[in-house]
Amino acid sequence: MQSHARGHLVYAAGGVLTVHTERGTSIVPADRVAWTPAEFTHYHRAHGDTDMRIVFLAPSLARLLPDHPAVFHASGLAREVLLALTGPRNHGDASPDYSRSARSRLIRVLVEELREAHEQPLHLPEPRDDRLQAIARMLYETPADNATLAELGKAIGASTRTLSRLFRNELGMTFYEWRTQLRIYHALVLLADGHDTTRTAYACGWANPSSFISAFTDIIGTTPGRYRNSRRTTAPASRLPTVVKSSG
Repeated sequence: MQSHARGHLVYAAGGVLTVHTERGTSIVPADRVAWTPAEFTHYHRAHGDTDMRIVFLAPSLARLLPDHPAVFHASGLAREVLLALTGPRNHGDASPDYSRSARSRLIRVLVEELREAHEQPLHLPEPRDDRLQAIARMLYETPADNATLAELGKAIGASTRTLSRLFRNELGMTFYEWRTQLRIYHALVLLADGHDTTRTAYACGWANPSSFISAFTDIIGTTPGRYRNSRRTTAPASRLPTVVKSSG
């Protein structure tokens, strides 16, 4: 666990990343950018062959982004700026490819692109209530469990009505929306590890591959098969984090 005085963007140029904070888990598949504001305690985790790029923002630019962890889709321009800023020759103030002022201009373009992008539904909020935490632990361990909320409530001694209210009030979503997000997270990890669509669907609790494909496409914006193929054709430049800081 760590925290930083500056907010930072984490980009998955290839593979799948997760960013864990006290607010929950941000899921960062390829071509997404996760934003973590300053002073948020967090840690990163990579799944599969992951190319991780990090850009720290000056406070003047950080103020233009949300005050909570978020995930954005990286436009073509944002992707190219991120790759340019975090290339192998562009570390720190002594970067030979860009002057300090040029890097500052590129980072401002990046922030403007993210401001135009919609937040992606890829943040899995972390429950605080003991009863929700008990349910979360069960489903993290067995994402394929198809128990209803009533059945889970019976196991922990809480009514369906109480649990439904807690999910809405504390997490801002229904139980079934939260469980779908959790399953998509597990699906991305399995796909990153090389599992096929059918095996992933059943491992994550879908009754058939077609319903999994539909749910995956609704959230990720592409089918599991296309997502896996796009990962194969995007060769990571480095498996170590590449970091650049903005000034100002």
